[in-house]
Amino acid sequence: MLVNHKRVERLMREAGIRSKVARKFKATTNSKHSLPVAENILNREFDAERPNQKMVSDITYLWKPTWLGNIHLA
Repeated sequence: MLVNHKRVERLMREAGIRSKVARKFKATTNSKHSLPVAENILNREFDAERPNQKMVSDITYLWKPTWLGNIHLA
């Protein structure tokens, strides 16, 4: 039986269900580069003897496109 997309839309709305579209995977890291890489001096030893002895950072990607492109917070 052929069904129009409008009928499917109406039936889904009446049933209170919504579709979920899978996003395409997009790689954000290029590991094959010739740029210098910082040495891992912390080596997962996070316990410190005193405050401010060890500090770490992370990069957060915001998937909200702007006129500048995607935003990267450090």
